[in-house]
Amino acid sequence: MSARGITIWRFAATLPDAHPRADLRRMTTPLIALPAEVMAALADCGLLGPGEAPMGQALSGGVSSDIWRVDLRQGPVCVKRALPQLRVAARWEAPVSRNAFEVAWIEVAGAINPAAVPRLRGHDARAGLFIMDFLEPARHRLWKTELREGRADAAPAAAVGARLVQIHAATAGRAEISQRFPTDAIFHAIRLAPYLEAAAEQHPPAAAALHALVLATANTREALVHGDVSPKNIMLGPDGPIFLDAECAWYGDPAFDLAFCLNHLLLKCLWAPHASEGFARCFRALVESYARGVNWTRWPLLEARAARLLPGLLLARIDGKSPVEYITGETQKNLVREFALVLLLAPVMELNLVLGRWMRELPA
Repeated sequence: MSARGITIWRFAATLPDAHPRADLRRMTTPLIALPAEVMAALADCGLLGPGEAPMGQALSGGVSSDIWRVDLRQGPVCVKRALPQLRVAARWEAPVSRNAFEVAWIEVAGAINPAAVPRLRGHDARAGLFIMDFLEPARHRLWKTELREGRADAAPAAAVGARLVQIHAATAGRAEISQRFPTDAIFHAIRLAPYLEAAAEQHPPAAAALHALVLATANTREALVHGDVSPKNIMLGPDGPIFLDAECAWYGDPAFDLAFCLNHLLLKCLWAPHASEGFARCFRALVESYARGVNWTRWPLLEARAARLLPGLLLARIDGKSPVEYITGETQKNLVREFALVLLLAPVMELNLVLGRWMRELPA
């Protein structure tokens, strides 16, 4: 740790090149001069050679951070710096301290399974940024891209479920990890408020049910939660799924991670209708593999929380502050609204019941 608050990670082994948003192809944006604080962090982390002055390539795709690819003499790295105001239509502010907790999540998850996270290269807490390897698209497929193109293979979904529950199980009931993530306020600011509470403002008849979900989720403290387990944040690498963008890291309800990911598999049925049956198989495979690893609580209790959260998250991705970009027609939006509102007011306790009802509601 230097005087500037820089944390440096040293590695003897050479790991695959890496980057979180590797669906974004190289050289689609011009090279630009990097901000002074980024250059300073690279230098303090010992990543710059004598006289080296790299340019950066700004990567798009995220709403919460500035992300650059930087080609160094020793190879490409990715720099991620948190934004205080997210790039969405609605006003959405979040503390930049979440960047440090993302680093902490990567450290904890990496100690459990090194293959589950990108390799860290350095962290500048004062500048609110960290440096990691760049995941080359040639060796790492973005799960969202696979699903968008209709490649709904159940094997990656099962692997995601197994790796996610591995992290939850290894951190469940551990006070020392809970104390490392005092992020209740951050999680509320970037998950519960813009998703469930924002949806409640748009749907008064369901407001009580949505606020009850907020309260129940906030008061459940079982394991380390990623908070954004979405196909856009999961790379399918040679050694299995790699989880990215843990800005919402929180010690709380693991059912949130499970429901958050399953929510995307349901919504993809409207994005790529021809692959709906495949998405349903992915849903079931993920649930089954996750359930097999639950050893810190009774599975039916966790499943019931996830099943209750799922319709709230469906509604939030239509009428919250971060709607999914691929559902634009009012017919599709209304299908999601009507389905979610019914289950919010009359919840079911099993995830496969949610899936079964959803598949029956889809257009032929």
